[in-house]
Amino acid sequence: MTLDLDRIADRAGRFAILAMDQRGTLRTMLDGAGQPSAAGDLSAFKVDVIGALSPHASGVLTDVEYGVDAVRAAGALAGSAGLMIASERSPQPTWNGQQRTVYLPAERGPDFVARYGAVALKFLVRWRPPAGAGFAEAEAADRAPRPDRPAGPGEPDLAREAIDAIREVVLDCRAYGMPSVIEPLVNKVPGEDESRRHRAVIRSAEVLAELRPDLLKLEWPGDAHGCQELSKVCGPVPWTLLSAGVAYEEFVQRVLTAMDAGACGYIAGRAFWGEAVTLTGAARRDFLRGTAADRMTKLNAAIEGRGRSWKEVADQ
Repeated sequence: MTLDLDRIADRAGRFAILAMDQRGTLRTMLDGAGQPSAAGDLSAFKVDVIGALSPHASGVLTDVEYGVDAVRAAGALAGSAGLMIASERSPQPTWNGQQRTVYLPAERGPDFVARYGAVALKFLVRWRPPAGAGFAEAEAADRAPRPDRPAGPGEPDLAREAIDAIREVVLDCRAYGMPSVIEPLVNKVPGEDESRRHRAVIRSAEVLAELRPDLLKLEWPGDAHGCQELSKVCGPVPWTLLSAGVAYEEFVQRVLTAMDAGACGYIAGRAFWGEAVTLTGAARRDFLRGTAADRMTKLNAAIEGRGRSWKEVADQ
C-alpha cells in the first residue's frame, strides 16, 4: 500500500517538487562557472534557491550536508512545501569506476531524516538494471538478476547490491510510516546509442517498481511511447520526471509529454535555476525571484489538469 504523499503533492495530488539536493554536481557547476564552491558557498546557494522557489513548489528536496540546516536557519523554506531529504551519501563508494549502492539505515534511515523535519526520504542509485527475465520471475526462480555486464569471479554484483539496498530503504520507510522516493540514474555503456539507454531507463523502472517504493523519480525515456511504457511498468507506483539539467523549454515539453502519458508531475532543479551558478549576491537572488520563479509558475500552470494524481495511480 502506498503511503500518504499529500504532504509533498499539490491539492490535485500532482507533484511540483523543487530539487536542491545536488552536492558534488553543484560544486562542479560552481567551479565551472568560476565561482567559489566551499561548503558555505553551497549552503548560501541553496538558501537563495529554496527561498525564491519553494513558495511555488509542492515540495522541496534537499540534503543534510549543505542544505537543510542553512535553509532552516535562514527561514527560507515556505511552509506550504513539504520537505524531502536525500538519504544517500555523496559520493557513494565505487568499484572499477562504477558506483556501489550503500544504504546505512542506522545512520541515514527514515529516523535520521525525520529529525531534520523531513516528511519523505529520497534515495538515489546509479546503476545498470538487470537484463533478461522480470525481477519477480527471477526471484521466483531463485536467480539473482544480473546487470548487462555479469559479475565475474570475485567481482561484486552491483545490480544485486542496488536491489537489496533499495528493498531495505523501502521496507524501513514503510515500517516507520515515511514515504520512500527512489531515484534511479542509469549508467551509460560505452558506445551505447540513445535508444538502448532509453530501454534501460524503462527496465530500471520496471525492476524497482517491483519493490513498491511510494514514488519513483525517473529519467526521460526518449519519447511519448517511452513515457507510456514507464506508466505501464510502474503499475501502482506513481512516477515523476527529473530534469537532468536540460534547458527549460525542452524540459517543459518533456513534462507535458510525460504527464499526458500518465506521470504524476516532476521533481526538478537545474531546468529552473541552472544559470544562477554564474551569478552572486543580489544578481543571483534577482534571477531566482524573477526568471527562475516565472519558469516554475508557468510550468505549474501548464500541467494543471494533466497527468494523474498519485492516489489515482496507487488505487489502480
